[in-house]
Amino acid sequence: MASVRTVVGMSGGVDSSVAALLLRDAGEPCAGLFMQNWADDGSGDCRAEDDRRDAVAVCGRLGLPIHFRDFSSEYWDGVFAHFLAEYAAGRTPNPDVLCNREIKFKHFLDAAHELGAEFIATGHYARVDHSGGRHRLLRAADRGKDQSYFLHQLGQAQLAATRFPLGELIKTDVRAMAQAAGLPTAAKKDSTGICFIGERDFREFLARYLPARPGEIRAVDGERADGRVIGTHPGVFYFTLGQREGLNIGGVRGYEPAPWYVVGKDVAGNVLYVDQGSDSRWLRSQALWSERAHWIAGAPPAQRFACTAQTRYRQPDEACEVEVQDDGCLQVRFARPQRAVTPGQSLVLYDGEVCLGGAVIAATDAPLEHHLRVNAA
Repeated sequence: MASVRTVVGMSGGVDSSVAALLLRDAGEPCAGLFMQNWADDGSGDCRAEDDRRDAVAVCGRLGLPIHFRDFSSEYWDGVFAHFLAEYAAGRTPNPDVLCNREIKFKHFLDAAHELGAEFIATGHYARVDHSGGRHRLLRAADRGKDQSYFLHQLGQAQLAATRFPLGELIKTDVRAMAQAAGLPTAAKKDSTGICFIGERDFREFLARYLPARPGEIRAVDGERADGRVIGTHPGVFYFTLGQREGLNIGGVRGYEPAPWYVVGKDVAGNVLYVDQGSDSRWLRSQALWSERAHWIAGAPPAQRFACTAQTRYRQPDEACEVEVQDDGCLQVRFARPQRAVTPGQSLVLYDGEVCLGGAVIAATDAPLEHHLRVNAA
């Protein structure tokens, strides 16, 4: 392994396959490594074995050695336990962000170093450059596939040791390259959703770890947040703000026959609040407060600064003002109201193409959330 300089994280998908292809064709001494991050739970829904076979086939086609590591216990402790705790608390976590920080750019990076490599490479759509003595995380050239949002917890040491071969490419070209090279993953469907859930029903999966706790569904009523009972739910932690599916609310006397949306969750009281209309005022907020922020450069650009932000993946840039508190947490005010900003999700900050870092959203000034917070106090 002494002659290998870069280890490619082989997921069994087309993106990591082409990342390995590009490095090999550039003359980079490299090898593949397949990570098993989720133990087979006996449901038949885990695709890890299929992905492993595809990773082996790709490396065989490219003439690259491949290694294997089982990080399932590390994933459980570093990602999944947090995922469950957040849902139990009524928040909506983003396990992909934690997986990148705790597994792919920590345990995988350590494994690559143990194999004698200097760098790791992945199929993420993002870029890294070096400016002013610091490494910077940049958006990908293909903005529709850019994954810098999920990588905002990386630091200088990780970026210094990471390569993103797809950063300057668009997805259609990546598939064309895989096809031209005869890679067996060329037409493989992209994975979607949370990796350990796969194609199975999310609520059914979560119920295996967080048992159902039925409660009231209340409709917010005009200016009043308490509303009236119009149905029951199986557990507030199965739902997230702005959600429409799975409420099972039929026609309700006194209301228009329009869709209902989740606008609030009272975890302590086990009440789910809903309203009609995807643009309900109860879902609107203009300010948020976060947990302690992580800065890719090691420090914020200033104590108070203007930038753009995303509070969910693939959201258009939203202008905001950021104030860094003494404890490292953030207070953020947006130039215009935002819809369904969700505690537990990630706030990611940008200066143009440069990802500055981000933080977990702790609270917002949405009227229903504020009402519930004041009543709880």
